Amino acid sequence: MGFPGGKEGLNVAHHFIISPQQIGAKEIVITGNDLEHLSRVLRLKPGETITVSDGEDRVYFCVLTQINKSRAVAEIKSVSPDYSEPSLEVTLLQGLPKGDKLELIIQKAVELGISRVVPVAMERSVVQLSGAKAEARVQRWQRIAQEAAKQSRRGCIPSVSPIVSLAEALEELPERNLVLLPWEEERSRGLKEILLSPQAQKAAGITLIIGPEGGLPEKELLMAKNKGAIPLSLGPRILRTETAAIATVAIVMYQLGDLGVLRIDG
Repeated sequence: MGFPGGKEGLNVAHHFIISPQQIGAKEIVITGNDLEHLSRVLRLKPGETITVSDGEDRVYFCVLTQINKSRAVAEIKSVSPDYSEPSLEVTLLQGLPKGDKLELIIQKAVELGISRVVPVAMERSVVQLSGAKAEARVQRWQRIAQEAAKQSRRGCIPSVSPIVSLAEALEELPERNLVLLPWEEERSRGLKEILLSPQAQKAAGITLIIGPEGGLPEKELLMAKNKGAIPLSLGPRILRTETAAIATVAIVMYQLGDLGVLRIDG
C-alpha cells in the first residue's frame, strides 16, 4: 500500500498519533508511551521510516534519526493531508455486554471509523461496573481504541467515555445527529431505507444505540424514542450485540461515510 500523499513503494510499517506540540518545522520528537512502544516493543532503529498523524488532518512521512532513553527524533521528509478520518462523525452508545465483547466492539468500530464509543449501563446489562473497577476498565478500553487507531492508521484516537446510564447518554446526544436504534421487534423500517432518506443525508452525524444481550426493554426504548431515536430493523435474523454493533457501524460508514472511496490529493 502506498504512503498517503503519493509516496508509493515506500515501506512504512509503523504509525504513530501524537500531539501537534511535538512536531517542529523539520523534526518530530516522540516521548512517553509512544517512545516505549517504538524502542522496546517494535525495536525500531535510526534509519527506519514511520508515519505520524497530528490529530489535525496532517500526516508526516519521517525517518528516525535518534533514539535514546528520553526521546526519539524523526526527520520530516514530507507532509500530506490526512485522508484516514471519515467526514461523518459516528458515535456508538453500546450497552454493556458480557465478558470481553466490548473490547472486540471497540477495536473493530475504531478500525471502521467510529468517532466515539460510550459504554452504557442498561437495564439488561449483566455486567455492572462502578468505582475504581469501572475506571480501570475504561482505561483499558481507551488503550484498545488507541492501538486500533494506530494499526488502522487513523488520524486521531477515538474516545471511550466513562460508563453512564442510558438517560445520561441520551442527555448528551450531539445536536442535529440522526439517532438510530436497531431493535429486533421493529418490522416497518429497515436500516437501508433510513440511510437513503433526506434526513440521513442532511444529518451532522450519526448516533447508534446498541442494546446488550437481551436488547432494550420497552421503558428504555420509549426513553430513546422520546429523544428522537428511530427504531429500525437489521433484517429477519437476530444478531448478537457485538455483531449488531460492528455490522451497523460498517453499513453506516459505507452508505454515509467513506468506506470504499479512494481520495487522492490534488
